[in-house]
Amino acid sequence: MSDQRVPAQSDRSDPAPYDALLLLSFGGPEGPDDVVPFLENVTRGRGIPKERLKEVGQHYFMFGGVSPINDQCRALLAALREDFAAAGLDVPLYWGNRNWTPYLTDTLREMVRDGRRRIAVLATSAYASYSGCRQYRENLADALAALEAEGLAVPRVDKLRHYFNHPGFLEPVIDGVIASLAGLDESVRAGAHLAFTTHSIPDAAADTSGPVGDHGDGGAYVKQHLDAARLVADAVRERTGHDHPWQLVYQSRSGAPHIPWLEPDICDHLEELHKTGAPAVVMVPIGFVSDHMEVLYDLDTEAAAKAAELGLPVRRSATVGADPRFAAAVRDLLLERAASERGATVERCALGALGPSHDVCPVGCCPARSERPAAAGADSPYA
Repeated sequence: MSDQRVPAQSDRSDPAPYDALLLLSFGGPEGPDDVVPFLENVTRGRGIPKERLKEVGQHYFMFGGVSPINDQCRALLAALREDFAAAGLDVPLYWGNRNWTPYLTDTLREMVRDGRRRIAVLATSAYASYSGCRQYRENLADALAALEAEGLAVPRVDKLRHYFNHPGFLEPVIDGVIASLAGLDESVRAGAHLAFTTHSIPDAAADTSGPVGDHGDGGAYVKQHLDAARLVADAVRERTGHDHPWQLVYQSRSGAPHIPWLEPDICDHLEELHKTGAPAVVMVPIGFVSDHMEVLYDLDTEAAAKAAELGLPVRRSATVGADPRFAAAVRDLLLERAASERGATVERCALGALGPSHDVCPVGCCPARSERPAAAGADSPYA
């Protein structure tokens, strides 16, 4: 990959001042009885009737009421433990979720009782947005407030930077695209289009994503996805010799019809590609860290059915998941931040035009829908 790169320091090995790493994720049901309670957690405060939640939960019931995201977190934790051990890095690993067990507050309580006082946090979201960054910071603030109310020591938490352009995230994506292209019939392979997919969010949320300087049409959310997709498409061209047309598209819209959300939807995009004579498509879920429910249903089920209806050959490439290169990238992000916190001059590993993201979210970054405290940022009440 020939784009600008800031190399990582090869001699970084000290995790101080951090005494633990917390994997912070969305959570998901692990059986049919969990589905509605899980969705109640996700939609709390929106007044959605239980009967409507049962309808929404059909996606989960199709898969036995089990979301794969928790098992994927377990797999990533195992990969991180293996990588850390091989690198001689003795940092305890914990896991907490926003919407299901193990709940974030319970995990932080356990960490405090284990004596952890300075915690690095990896969120399973690679990009800047309210739901992918600030909402996790709000969750952290809520959990810390709960510990404070219980009279427990409140630890310092620092969220690791966005990693959408870290080579340890992008290289597995590139390999997945190349493998998917190889799975297409040779007669359509060279002309296949790449549809880079990510979660649709309201236009207003996209426009205010990232620091204030990035606010505008699509904000940092769209800008970061476009840069990552461009890096992948360029690498695929370099390695295969074929210049595949590509576009960033969206999936999993869940908002009211009258509110503008990012478009086009992946199914609409497949229809348009079919009309214009595209011979095949590889769907690349670049916006997702793992094959959770929205990937399995919206792409593998719904979009795949649309492609079959159109007679359009389609493949879906793999997400990063627990790839060892991603585990190594997490270690790099942790040690990079640790060195920075110790006051060292840090070289940061990043590809593409945007460079490495900020360590500390500034004031006004991905603003909240309503004013709420958020930890691990310049406006944190728990600095």
